[in-house]
Amino acid sequence: MLPVIVLVGRPNVGKSTLFNRLTRTRDALVADQPGLTRDRRYGIGVLGSHPYVVVDTGGLSHHAEGVDLLMERQVQSAIGEADHILFLLDAKDGPTAGDEAIAAELRRTGKPVTAVVNKSENLDKALAAADFYALGIGEPAPIAAAHGHGVKTLIQQVLDSLPEPDAEPQPEQRPGIHVAIVGRPNVGKSTLVNRILGEERVVAFDQPGTTRDSIHIPFERDDQAYTLIDTAGVRRRARIHETVEKFSVIKTLQAIESAHLVLLVLDARQGIGEQDATLASHILESGRALVIAINKWDGLDPDDRDHIKQELQRRLPFLDFAEKRFISALHGSGVGELFSAIGHAYRNATRGFSTPELNRILQALTQEHQPPLVKGRRIKLRYAHQGGRNPPLIVIHGNQTDAMPETYRRYLINRFRTALDLSGTPLRLEFRSGENPYAGKRNELTPRQIQKRQRLKSFVKRKK
Repeated sequence: MLPVIVLVGRPNVGKSTLFNRLTRTRDALVADQPGLTRDRRYGIGVLGSHPYVVVDTGGLSHHAEGVDLLMERQVQSAIGEADHILFLLDAKDGPTAGDEAIAAELRRTGKPVTAVVNKSENLDKALAAADFYALGIGEPAPIAAAHGHGVKTLIQQVLDSLPEPDAEPQPEQRPGIHVAIVGRPNVGKSTLVNRILGEERVVAFDQPGTTRDSIHIPFERDDQAYTLIDTAGVRRRARIHETVEKFSVIKTLQAIESAHLVLLVLDARQGIGEQDATLASHILESGRALVIAINKWDGLDPDDRDHIKQELQRRLPFLDFAEKRFISALHGSGVGELFSAIGHAYRNATRGFSTPELNRILQALTQEHQPPLVKGRRIKLRYAHQGGRNPPLIVIHGNQTDAMPETYRRYLINRFRTALDLSGTPLRLEFRSGENPYAGKRNELTPRQIQKRQRLKSFVKRKK
């Protein structure tokens, strides 16, 4: 399971900035104003040697009332779920009474804690950290989250300090194709699992949040082994009340990372909501193959069905690669068709491509639509090869590839996907530039080159 790293601290110490840095997103709202983060925000950390769940929390204040008091309760719940806590501090403010009170609480939890002294740019790092030893939670780590200074070293030290996973069987040891069934609460995930298995294997009840943890269920269908991962529903945070339910998001993110393929269940009668789009973006970032099941399709009139199809295109355009199936988990209609889509998506996600095939496609695409000019020189894409599977990764070598515009990247992804008939899985491209042997030597001409250039200038003058 992915480790959970929780960011805590007073308001306006840079927790959301660090969250964005660790996840390489701009999901968390950042401004020079305390109290912007009220609910917890979840993401997959990508900075460091391996992924992890990172949780951004609201600022702690020990004179909280009303909404702030509810926010602090959420922070306490996050701390209870953490494998490691990053306690953010402000180097410019120095240790405050609020920091001391938070440090005392964190010591009582018994959780591993790292004091992170943020906003230490333009300061002597040793002096910036020295004042915070008095908090009694170990050696402070000075960083500048806004600029990235010290962040990678910090997170790598945290990851290295975490214990090895338990001896519980890992997903790779479980049989067959691992399918994570995810979606908002009460969209019919457990009902769908029971329909697939043909028995009441998991609790299905008309109340959101019945499933509290991820359940791994191995089974076989048509001589193919599968492991279904039934997950807790992901609901809007404002509607979460029970502490045990609050971390269904963490369990779902962990299930997505441990699966080969994700089955995203949507409710045709509730429509496509903001939570569906947020969950879909997590799936896309994970790179997992995807099948979308639109449940409760039975009984809808033609106008409602057309509206849902339009909403899918409008709200989830970034999942255009995924196959969609319209089903009724309760009555079983369309459920059997899910497995043809699952098998097709899994095969595409794990396919191998020959280097000559990829190079033929690359040559055809660059001839059809040449790469753009950068500072008067055209980007050149020389050759391609496969760099990974699930998701398929194509590595393209050339020059100036770090200046590749996003529009041309999308063009290549879409055309490669069409040429390779890759539905059901995202496709990733990685560009690599070779070193230019003449870089930095433009003004370092040899005597012979200088003489040749002078003769050329004289010839041009005579012609004029």
